[in-house]
Amino acid sequence: MRKVRVQTDTFQYDIWIGTNLTDTIVEDMASKFADVTKIMVICDQTIASLYLDPFVASLKKWKEPICKTVPNGEEAKSLAVYQDCMETAIKGELDRHSLIVAFGGGAVGDLAGFVAATFMRGIPYVQVPTTLLAHDSAVGGKTAVNHPLGKNMIGAFHQPKAVYYDLQYLHTLPKRERLSGFAELIKHGLIGNRELLNQLISRINEVDFDDLLFWEQVLEQGIKVKVKIVEQDTKEQNIRAFLNFGHTLGHAIENLSHYSISHGECVLIGMHFALLISEMKNSLSVSRAALTEWFCRLGYSIEVPDYMSIEQIMEQMRRDKKTIGGAIQYVLLKDIELPYAAKLQDEELVFYLKEFGVS
Repeated sequence: MRKVRVQTDTFQYDIWIGTNLTDTIVEDMASKFADVTKIMVICDQTIASLYLDPFVASLKKWKEPICKTVPNGEEAKSLAVYQDCMETAIKGELDRHSLIVAFGGGAVGDLAGFVAATFMRGIPYVQVPTTLLAHDSAVGGKTAVNHPLGKNMIGAFHQPKAVYYDLQYLHTLPKRERLSGFAELIKHGLIGNRELLNQLISRINEVDFDDLLFWEQVLEQGIKVKVKIVEQDTKEQNIRAFLNFGHTLGHAIENLSHYSISHGECVLIGMHFALLISEMKNSLSVSRAALTEWFCRLGYSIEVPDYMSIEQIMEQMRRDKKTIGGAIQYVLLKDIELPYAAKLQDEELVFYLKEFGVS
């Protein structure tokens, strides 16, 4: 088992990474939250069917939880589901000394974190991520729900009190979810850890979980990339935007697909596009062609879907949270481990999108 600490002037918490951590999770929560009045577990339908009963059985050794099951994926991050969770919390008589447990993937973590951030103006929560993607989203305190006009438009910064990342849950992930989460690990290598990127390229030709010790090691490295940035910029005033490498185009594709394409798959296309711009602007020490070949070998689609036009994509990207004064801030690479934000004008982005094969 590994432990990574997030430490700033205003908060600190630990991220536990290991296998079969259920008893450890309950023991640590019982120690940290000895005076908690009530617990509310929020999980999605898939996790509820696979893991909720044994998880609740362990929690009952400490305290009987209230359980709220929400839809899978981005459907969980609607205002209607958020309101339903709030109603469950109110009817369940949670108070300011209650605890919310996010038990699921990235969407559940975003939703449960936002419920915790806004219920009675903020109560504590912990993350128990169950997907590869959530190694990224569970860390850093970004919480949100979606609006029909854009992803994560309604949210708050609210740090968890702990993150318990039990790798046993990864075995039941379908291939598409494995690819989705692996894209974020690739991102961490590109923006902050060349050694991690090289390890992934040399070892991974298929995202399986036969060697959990290897995954424990590389996930710790990826998480440390994010923690280092979050500790310096908790509310995305400057360098935390680097964690959005690939996300500007990625979120546009995700929204235009009505979330039929997974988050990580969209981000991978966005990173492929950002690498094109970076290669045209800078001298990269890594071959984009070699990365493209690896992405394809892993099973990713690397192109914007044909039914999405430049006009539609530009409209979505202008709504991106990094857009300032109408100018789109795009995260690019001077080289591996050297991300930077560039202000790109519309005509420049249109040019690059055409170079990328979008019409």
